[in-house]
Parts: sequence; structure tokens; C-alpha cells
Amino acid sequence: MTNQHEPMSVAEILEELQRDEFQDIDVAELFVEPPEPNILSDEDSADEDEGGMIDNLSSRQLAALGEVVLTNNIRMGVGSEIEVPYDVMPQELAAHNADEQPPSTSISEESTAGSSVEPSTSGGTSRKRKRLQPDQSQTPTNASTQFQPTNFSFDRRWKKDDLFTTAHHFPESDFTKYRDFSPVELFQLFFDEELFDLMINEIKKYAAFKNVPDPNITKAELKCFFGILIISGYNSLPGKRYYWETSDDVRNHLICKSMRRNRFTQIMSLLHFVDSTRIDRSDKLWKLRPLIDKLKINFGVNFVPVQQLDFDESMIAYYGRHSCKQFIRGKPIRFGYKAWCLNTFSGYLVDFSIYQGRTGSTDDAYDKAFGKSAAPLVRMLNDLEPCKVLPYHIYFDNLFTGLNLLSYLRDQNFHGTGTIRANRVPKDCKLCSPNEIKKKERGFYDHSVSSDNIIITRWQDNAPVTVASTIHGINPLSHVKRYSRKEKKTVLVKRPSLIGEYNKFMGGTDLMDENVNRYRVGIRSKKWWWPIFSWCLDVSLQNAWYLYNMANRPRITQLEFKRAIAVYYLQTFGTEPQVGGRPSLRPQSTPAFEELRYDGLNHIVIENEKKDGKKKKRRCARAGCKSFMRTSCKKCAVGLCIPCFLPFHTRN
Repeated sequence: MTNQHEPMSVAEILEELQRDEFQDIDVAELFVEPPEPNILSDEDSADEDEGGMIDNLSSRQLAALGEVVLTNNIRMGVGSEIEVPYDVMPQELAAHNADEQPPSTSISEESTAGSSVEPSTSGGTSRKRKRLQPDQSQTPTNASTQFQPTNFSFDRRWKKDDLFTTAHHFPESDFTKYRDFSPVELFQLFFDEELFDLMINEIKKYAAFKNVPDPNITKAELKCFFGILIISGYNSLPGKRYYWETSDDVRNHLICKSMRRNRFTQIMSLLHFVDSTRIDRSDKLWKLRPLIDKLKINFGVNFVPVQQLDFDESMIAYYGRHSCKQFIRGKPIRFGYKAWCLNTFSGYLVDFSIYQGRTGSTDDAYDKAFGKSAAPLVRMLNDLEPCKVLPYHIYFDNLFTGLNLLSYLRDQNFHGTGTIRANRVPKDCKLCSPNEIKKKERGFYDHSVSSDNIIITRWQDNAPVTVASTIHGINPLSHVKRYSRKEKKTVLVKRPSLIGEYNKFMGGTDLMDENVNRYRVGIRSKKWWWPIFSWCLDVSLQNAWYLYNMANRPRITQLEFKRAIAVYYLQTFGTEPQVGGRPSLRPQSTPAFEELRYDGLNHIVIENEKKDGKKKKRRCARAGCKSFMRTSCKKCAVGLCIPCFLPFHTRN
């Protein structure tokens, strides 16, 4: 049997689960790390029609490292040999000189010091073990981000009591500086002139890289290009070429008068944000890194501090092939890139990070202390300057909540509240088990407070709900309406205060997703980075709309806000294409026109309209006839001479 504390690939985990001793044990959680990239091409190989099944995994995905958690709390795979207790707190270490020794053992060294590892049969360390435990003496580290396990609460004691905290003063949010900004000016706070200059320079470099002539794209054309992308969000068509169709049912006259279709396609094919000759193999999102970094800075600079923040995951739809693509069962968007998002409870995106797996982690100490899901939150809070000193209240769901995270946030002058999984509740915290509390009536709750002011409450609603907090307690109790099947009427159910506060302020990321997906960019591309780029554009528009509505009354809808920007860009920066040569006077042969032409109803010969006192001549629409006449068909609205009138309306 394979050692459960060894790093295991997905294929090895699946093979291990087929053993007889695991047949009666269910899988609680299964984590798969993104495989290492080989060559990140600019386009997908193909679309995926189905997925999410074991049989759909590629060889590289099966070879990737994974971790499985069984219902009996047994772990197998990556990281299972590193168990950081919830009462162990990480602390930042000061910078050390190169010749000084660390004052204590690192987390990875402590966790593996007592475990015995059998030597490899080949006489050396396996490739996977080298990857999991790199040589610390040769790995460059940042001393300001190193952590050391510090014992804060091994003597944590729990008692049946309420949580009493002192409310810290938080300054009132002030949006008055955005009151005189137009929608375009607010949008350009995020996609600013510096970002447009970056795109223009990188487009020139990419054209030279592809050995094509310099397209000489101007900033005005690039803004017109962005305006067309915004229009595609609320005026969606099956494909981008339909916006330039001559048929009135799909043609968009504003777009046609602003930019030629071939020019739009050329800009879209050459759009770039980084020099393609400088590939960063350690960053799977290197093609978008300058754009992401710039937007994160602009989001933070224009963030008006709000006390309640929300941390959650967001999915960016993508169905192609990429090592960062995730599958999350039960989500509205199951396939795509996963983004960790820090939002206000009203939806403003303060910071974000696209999940990349192992290669995207900048500090393993964060991951070991808080987990891969919660570590991005700690990094974002460390970068929350200059508003870091404010007492924020942060809300998250059970994917992130742990006692070590709550303790760390409290020590950093923050407060945290979140639902917590039953297997993360300490055993010495005496609460009714989920099975026991299910037998109680709705509104029943049990709670316990630790000696370091962390409260855990389990409340019976339609199902048990467990919430942990460092700021909200049980009181004041509130009541919520629930329908009682037994009494066949609506009844009032008691609800602890921290449950109500969590429901009130948790959901900013979901609100952002709702706003983004309502009018998201409708033009698609085969390039793997296009969904992330279009998501960044939509999020920037959503943030700008949020600032506008918070600073102005009356508020406007998101559709009105986007239309104002798109129309301004196209009317201001668009250039009406010049038609070359004499326009064709013959009708376009389309299925709709052919149906009208041969229906045999109400085709009447009329005289052409007069121009300068004379009847205007029109060329005959019948193929092969070169005559010009002063008569036409009233229904077809085409010029026809009398001899050609009947043959034109008769099928051969």
C-alpha cells in the first residue's frame, strides 16, 4: 500500500481508492493541481463538448499532483504530510543576514522532522519528492514574507458565553470626489491612458514578432475597438461579422460607420500586453500580467474604504484547453478560470488573483499556514495600502474559514466572520453535533466562545449552519420568517446576530458576478487569454458604474452606463469607412429577398421618384440586362424595365 503521506499523482490516488479497504469509505473532497505547462500556445486546440468525468482527464492531468480527503478524515496526496494545527499562528519574521541561522525550525521542517521516509530504490530522491521539498539553501526567499509557527493558543479554552467586543471607529465612505465624473472618465480611471499606450506599443512588437507589416493602430482606433466590445455585451449577435452585415435585421449602423470589419479583426488578432520574446515560464498568465497588475493598482487606488469586505471565488467561463482551467461541480459556470476576489459587500472589486496552482504560489508558508484557498486573502490584505490600518470586517464561506485565519485577522486589527465546516471545529469546543441539532426545532442554537474571543455558533434552520466570528456575537437576537409545514403557516424563528450579519454582508462577489454576466462582452476568440481579458474589461466597467451610482443621484442602470461609454467612443473616435468605386445598384441575393421576389403577390410597376424635376433612372435588376429605365417594382424596390418585369419574378 502506498504511503498516504507521500505526494501522489491523480492516477495514483485513483488507483489507491480502488483497493478493498477504501470501498466502504466515501470521498469528501478531491483537489487536483493544474499540471505543469509545456508550451502555452496563443490559441486552443479545440473546444470541449463534455468534461468533469475521470475518463475526460488527459495524461498531463492524471500525472498532476492531487490530494483526497475521505469521510473518515484520512488524507492522501499533496500536503497531507504537513498538518498545521488551527491553534498554530504564523508570524512574519524580520530580515536575517545571510550568515545568520533562523531562530526556529520552518513549518516544512517541523512537520516532517518526526516522519520516517523510506529511501528510494534507485538510491536517490524521486522527482515528485524533489518538487514538493525544494532545497531551501538554493531557493531565493523574501525575508519579509517568511513565516514561523508560533504557539498562541494551545491552551485555548472554550466556555458557554456570548462574544463581547468593542466597536472600532470606521470613517464614513466619501464618494464626493467622483461626483463630477462622466461615465467615460470613470471608466478611464481603470483603463487609463498609460494602459492604452502599453497596448499600442505591444501591438507593434507583436506585429514584428509575427513578421507582418506595422498596422499603425492609433489610440483612437483602440478606443473605438473597446466601444464595439462593450456594444457586443448588450447587443449580442451569433458572430462578430454580423455587425457589418448589409441586412437590416442584424446590421449595426453605428459600428459600421465607426470602423471597418477587417480593421477590427486585425486589431483583435494583434492585441497584446507583453513582449512575446520575454516568456516567464513561472507565470502561466504571463501574457496578461502587465494588464492584471495595472488593473489591480487602479482598483486599489480608486477604492473608497468600506468596512464590510467579502472574499470569495469567481469563475470565468472557458471551455478550451489550458492548465489553469478548473472544474467545479454545482457552479453556474462549471468550466473556466478561477479567480479569488476581494469585494465590498456592494460588489466593487478591490483586488483579485487568478488561480494557477503550485506555480502561481508566491509563498509556500502562506499556503501551509492558511491553505491554498485562504492564503490569497492574506496576501491581498497585506497589499491593501494605504487603507490597511482600518478595522475591516471580512466575510467568507466555509472554503476559507479556519481558526488560524480568524486569529491572524484579529491580530492584524481586522475581524473575520464565516461559515465553518464541521471537521474544522476543535474537538474541545463542545457544540451539538450536526446530527443532534437536526432533531431540534428550528431556531435552536448552541455556541461556545474561546479564551481568545472566537465564537462558534451552530444554528438549526432548514439545515444546521455553523458560523465562526471574532466580531459578532449571539445578541441581539432577531427573528426571521419561515414556513412551517406542521402548522401550515409562516412562523417566526429566532436567529443569532452573527448569522444575520453574515447573510447581510456576504455576497459581494456574487453580486459582481451577476453584474458582469448580465452584459458581458459577447465577442469570442480562440485565444486562451481572451476570456480573462474580457472579464477584466467587464469588471472595470462594473467598478466604474458602482462609483458613478455611489456619487450621483439619481442612479442609472448598468445598461445606460455602458451605452453612454460605447456611443461616446464610437461617435468620437470612429472614422466612417470610405467606399471605394461606384456602389452596386443590384439587390443583394439573400434568402429573405428571394422569398419576397417569387411570392407572386402585389408586384406592381411604378414610376421612379423624380429628382430635379425629372424621373430618376435606375439600372434594371435582372441579370444580363444593362438598360436604364424610369420604372421599378414597388414591392421589391428595385429598378426593372417592362420586358424584364415578368421574367424577374418567375423562377426558372
